[in-house]
Amino acid sequence: MGQVVIADYWFENTDEERRIIEGAGHTLRTYHCKTEDELIQAARDADVLIVQFAKVTDRVIRSLKRCKCIVRYAIGVDVIDVEAATKRNIYVCNVPDYCIDEVSNHAIAMLLSLSRKLPQVSESVKNGSWDYRKVQPVSKMLGRTLGVIGFGRIGARVSDKMSNFGVDIVTCDPWIHDERSLQHRAHKVDLETLLRTSDYISLHVPLDKQTYHLLDDAQFALMKKGVILINTSRGPVINEEALVRALDDGIVAGAGMDVFEKEPLPMDSPLRKRENVILTPHFAWYSDESVTTLQKSAAREAVRVLNGEPPKNLINKSILGKGI
Repeated sequence: MGQVVIADYWFENTDEERRIIEGAGHTLRTYHCKTEDELIQAARDADVLIVQFAKVTDRVIRSLKRCKCIVRYAIGVDVIDVEAATKRNIYVCNVPDYCIDEVSNHAIAMLLSLSRKLPQVSESVKNGSWDYRKVQPVSKMLGRTLGVIGFGRIGARVSDKMSNFGVDIVTCDPWIHDERSLQHRAHKVDLETLLRTSDYISLHVPLDKQTYHLLDDAQFALMKKGVILINTSRGPVINEEALVRALDDGIVAGAGMDVFEKEPLPMDSPLRKRENVILTPHFAWYSDESVTTLQKSAAREAVRVLNGEPPKNLINKSILGKGI
């Protein structure tokens, strides 16, 4: 019998996890840890640790006495020190396939809304105006270029769907081959080419050392004037101060932001005051169905490891076969 600890969660309950984990003969304890010390206290004796937003630092990992696996309620594992876990031969797992349609639809919804200037024209009508000229210019989408930065499951799904709108699609992702991009009706290019040629840019990359502030002043300077930018990946991929400057300069004509460098978005953020910026509270992943899938998938991964099976969605594959 193994012990699973859920360190933090934002769901209404953990009934699905309890049914799966305890049904397999293991125990489950749940917490709402907010600090590193709270997490250390809660997880010290866990065989499997499941986290949502709690940061699993090197110090936390060194305090784990018998942990075999850390599972993230998410696609990205940026809250976990994967290198430290790997050194301790602890599996790090994610749930990579639970919200692909939700996030791709959310990104596209923001893109379509901004390209048609719906936030501005809606506000204009609410204020008593009935004149489309107030939001000019509005350009047609047909024949324009969409740049998809990051071409994993979500980026590829965005490409599949947006190709039906008659846009040309380019993508930048060092981990994919040309054949994969072509399968999803996109052409692989380098980042500079994507930035220079795209009318719309949608970000779908994980957060790591290489992608932190991937878009900064230098990258905004390469973009077409009037580009529309969408970020449903991770907030720190964009330098928000640089984004504000690009909005002020007219380089970015509209931005759809679901993620931010600091969450919740501070009340004094300049982004809150922009009529050409759509802000959503990091919920592109959400649907009633995706929550259920996420909870079940994380619990099943925990049970697999506790039953001595290899995990299904392993991030640090180098430790497979080391007798964990």
